Amino acid sequence: MQQQIENNQTGNNIYEKRLIGLRAKLREINADAALIAKRENYIYLSGFTGTFANLIITQDSAFLITDFRYVEQAAEQARLFEIIRYGGKLEDTLNELLIRKNVNILGFEETHLSFAEYSKYKEKLSVKELVPLGGAVEDLRMVKDETEIEIIRRAVQIADNAFTHILGCIKPGLAEVEIAAEIEYSMKKQGAEGASFETIVASGLRSSMPHGVASEKKVELGDVITMDFGAVYKGYCSDITRTVFLGRPRKELEHIYNIVLEAQLKSLEGAHKGLKGRDIDHIARKIITDAGFGEEFGHSLGHGVGLEIHEEPRFSPGSKQVMENGMAVTVEPGIYIKGEGGVRIEDLIVINDQNPIVLTKSPKELIVL
Repeated sequence: MQQQIENNQTGNNIYEKRLIGLRAKLREINADAALIAKRENYIYLSGFTGTFANLIITQDSAFLITDFRYVEQAAEQARLFEIIRYGGKLEDTLNELLIRKNVNILGFEETHLSFAEYSKYKEKLSVKELVPLGGAVEDLRMVKDETEIEIIRRAVQIADNAFTHILGCIKPGLAEVEIAAEIEYSMKKQGAEGASFETIVASGLRSSMPHGVASEKKVELGDVITMDFGAVYKGYCSDITRTVFLGRPRKELEHIYNIVLEAQLKSLEGAHKGLKGRDIDHIARKIITDAGFGEEFGHSLGHGVGLEIHEEPRFSPGSKQVMENGMAVTVEPGIYIKGEGGVRIEDLIVINDQNPIVLTKSPKELIVL
């Protein structure tokens, strides 16, 4: 019982810090309250994991509005929030709370709220002004706390174990969809809630498609096989890509593999606090471009991972985001040549001063099955 009390107190402290962070953002934009409806954002701020909720957060209050299905769950998970059950129209319940708290300027999630919802709220809510939050919650989510990092670490370990497992399963005649299913089954057996995204298995000439989701194609001797997948654990995602060869690779593909590996390792070493996302992207892009394959590396070097599989920050040519300790980001250079094949290698790291923490442990040396 004492341990449970301590765990609850620790959890409350995490959410208290997050609410403090959001309230500071509200003061910056002169908003009286925030309306939060995006699932990843209300999970982050409240701890409630159900599929429907709206939060109203002011400087001195926090309300979670949900329906009959989730009242009990919300009361258990969102300890710092007053739980409001609504029936009828959601906007009426929201309006009652906004009037009660004397909210004149309401911040909203402009990238989540549909135009139809915005128009309805603008008409129905008794506030003087609706102002965009400007990604206020997403900005907070970029830097992971120790609890989040440990959960992500476990999600990464699950994916690592699935990769080890699948290496013993791949053989000529196995379909890409069968490989993907075996990967996902392995992750679920280890406690994953599901896959972070639709598992990518692209073999042979299909490996030149960066997002070639698994097809009915059967792998053959001589194929390059790119596998990109991840696990969801306690709501948080992981992401790994490995490229392996079924039989000895052609010289051209082995050459490409070594270039991608060099770019990936150098980028890992250079992912330092204080650099902009574009600076880190440039490390890999220069190596690949100097090798003559710049046009064949058409995507960004990496993206943030957390409650969503793709979130801020980004390692991209245009990213001006400055790296901070605690940011969890992928490092995934690739080269893709139509008619030849492709290679991508991806790890998930955490920014840590000048020594990034590489969470992914799966081997990266050229693997021939």
